Amino acid sequence: MSLNYVLVVSAPVYGRQASLSAYRFAQAVIEQGHTLTRVFFYQDGVSNASSLTVPANDEFDLVAAWQDLSSEHGVELETCVAAALRRGQISDDEAKQHALPTSNMAKGFTQAGLGGLSESLLTADRVVQF
Repeated sequence: MSLNYVLVVSAPVYGRQASLSAYRFAQAVIEQGHTLTRVFFYQDGVSNASSLTVPANDEFDLVAAWQDLSSEHGVELETCVAAALRRGQISDDEAKQHALPTSNMAKGFTQAGLGGLSESLLTADRVVQF
């Protein structure tokens, strides 16, 4: 039986293990034949969407890994807009709206409200938070 999963990532991109664990879990879900429709980045998890993250050459590039997962498997990558703005994670639309000089959201990520997450929760068979 194939299940529909949604992940919620509240941990920062680096500094703790949870975001990498979420990514590895996402890979396992897909490899097992399940569907992963969305990863919602909340609280400090919005840093996973930063285009300004530059890991050392010998470190795993988690932002790029999320982007690859999204493009290869059609997984939506959404950040909570309120949490992102509080933490300086700015999309193109938000930069224009707030008259900021630039954005720093990595390609493949979008911003959404908690309503988008709520809608996902209604249609998912499993929700896993990291």
